Amino acid sequence: MSHPQLRSFTDKLWNDEIVPTLVEYIAIPNKSPSFDPDWEKHGYMEQAVQLFVAWAEKKLPALNATLSVERATGRTPLIFIDVPGSVSGDTVLLYGHLDKQPEMTGWAEGKGPWVPVIEGDKLYGRGGADDGYAMFGALGALLALKEQSVPHKRAVIVIEASEESGSPDLPYYMDALADRIGTVSLVVCLDSGCGDYERLWVTTSLRGLVGGTLRVDVLEEGVHSGDASGVVPSSFRVLRQVLARLENVETGEIVVDDLKAPIPEERVRQAKVAAQALGDQVYAKFPFVEGMKPAGADLAELVLNRTWRPALSVTGFAGAPAPLDAGNVLRPFTEAKLSMRIPPTLDAVKASKRMKEIVERDPPYGARVVYEGEKAGSGWNAPKTAAWLEAALEDASHAAFGNPVAMMGEGGSIPFMGMLGEKFPEAQFVVTGVLGPHSNAHGPNEFLHIPTGKRVTEVVARVVAAHAET
Repeated sequence: MSHPQLRSFTDKLWNDEIVPTLVEYIAIPNKSPSFDPDWEKHGYMEQAVQLFVAWAEKKLPALNATLSVERATGRTPLIFIDVPGSVSGDTVLLYGHLDKQPEMTGWAEGKGPWVPVIEGDKLYGRGGADDGYAMFGALGALLALKEQSVPHKRAVIVIEASEESGSPDLPYYMDALADRIGTVSLVVCLDSGCGDYERLWVTTSLRGLVGGTLRVDVLEEGVHSGDASGVVPSSFRVLRQVLARLENVETGEIVVDDLKAPIPEERVRQAKVAAQALGDQVYAKFPFVEGMKPAGADLAELVLNRTWRPALSVTGFAGAPAPLDAGNVLRPFTEAKLSMRIPPTLDAVKASKRMKEIVERDPPYGARVVYEGEKAGSGWNAPKTAAWLEAALEDASHAAFGNPVAMMGEGGSIPFMGMLGEKFPEAQFVVTGVLGPHSNAHGPNEFLHIPTGKRVTEVVARVVAAHAET
């Protein structure tokens, strides 16, 4: 395969077709069902599906491919594309999603979640990088192989619409499509991150997520703080006491052994390599306020903190007015939304149950302490990389980026990965993506780094071509 020809084809496809289509996509507020319960009535999800289908259908004849939109009552739709291979054998499954996170506040002037803006190499707006580009990158890679008559095995592309809600609909469709999917020996997921924009980053693990709402009640109604303070324990203080059962407030270390797991030596070695490649960008990519420091000085340990160790975040509060509106009142309750990232190999259901037991037992002062857990999602740890794939990834990273491949776990969750790992236990996995420094997925000023999208497309093409030789 001629790499200059591959690059020329990929760049032209992205510049002429993919980026303009992603601009249209970003303008559609197709929030995931968890954030838009009336998604079906609003029609934005359908609008996004039709945009994707319209683009893909123009490419199908060149690949002799077929496309269907799978629908089930009460479930989000799923796009299924079947691309015949020129080499007999098993199947490559390429995954992406088209639903989005909600708006979030704090967008820079002139930018917004549904306001596509191109500045230099960046396309701003919600969903371009997470994960709207995936279908275009996957089809683009297969089209690039076709353009050079490079053989590949059969490929199926699955684009779901509930990932940001935890992929509740994906298992149903994977079961329903099992016969049409067939035997999968390679899974390519384009919904992950990259440590920088200078090399291929392959995700080797994902932390799980358990969370819920913790509420502490101390009074039936608010009372004057001058009258009650010192007599009635503050609900916020009780909340802090309860959280201290989970987390060391000085270090952030989770103190519950049942929420920890051993870190494999291979992952420790990869963390050291990743830390060396990233340098200070392990932490400098985050928008720290002036004078703020990271949680530690050892870069490899920070990588492991982010990818393998449990960590607690309090992501929301209720029961307290805004400071401007706050009088001298001892509040009756405090409610907090908890997000606990857990190690990739930990059972999330057991972890969630253990959290509830710990925070609700023997409440301080006899306060009413209630924890309502949400659906728990286990993490994922990749199988050992086969020799052919390791060589293909190294080759692809050098060809596309000019640098060796780096492997690292991700701190976030991709809920369906564990399910796919169980469904295809013999498959190899390539989990990568374009969410690099400052791309800010789920937050304000999210952007797609366009050159990385192009280079990832090249990587997919080269890996799929190498798979045909196995």
